[in-house]
Amino acid sequence: MPNDRINLTNQFLIAMPGMADPTFSGTVVYLCEHSEKGAIGLVINRPTDIDLQSLFERLDLKLEIDPLAHQPVFFGGPVQTERGFVLHESTGTPYSSSLSVPGGLEMTTSKDVLEAVANGQGPHRFLLTLGHSGWSAGQLEDEIGRNGWLTVAADPGIVFDVPPAERFDAALALLGVTSSMLSADAGHA
Repeated sequence: MPNDRINLTNQFLIAMPGMADPTFSGTVVYLCEHSEKGAIGLVINRPTDIDLQSLFERLDLKLEIDPLAHQPVFFGGPVQTERGFVLHESTGTPYSSSLSVPGGLEMTTSKDVLEAVANGQGPHRFLLTLGHSGWSAGQLEDEIGRNGWLTVAADPGIVFDVPPAERFDAALALLGVTSSMLSADAGHA
């Protein structure tokens, strides 16, 4: 790839109305990494029917923080759906397996972050997903070129402070548009 390739790390991907893949229809994805090798991200607006308490019980962890018990676990994407991914603000605490997103958040996949959350020592603002979203080299760029996604610089406030059902519209608002302004048709000059 040329040196002027786009880097969408720490961006939101917002699914366009014409998104062909029903897995991603209506989603907002936080991109944790985007390079010439591909991309990895987490869907931030698809809560599952699993809450933190029930997930922690499955992992033999006792959740000490009661207000977190009913926080939903999210569908992060169709890849490795049996594995947990924690998107969180930096805590300054090194976890066994974390990806620090330049200018953004951290994504941790090791159990030590869940243990820290369970005992009240973990990140205060986090989103736990099962699975992640992944694209091979050039695949995401191709989907964007075919009008599959809009991109915008990510805002952690949308990830952590906006109710899940409102995150799609909040991400679009970062671009100054509403969903009624979108079209499934692409225009090319």
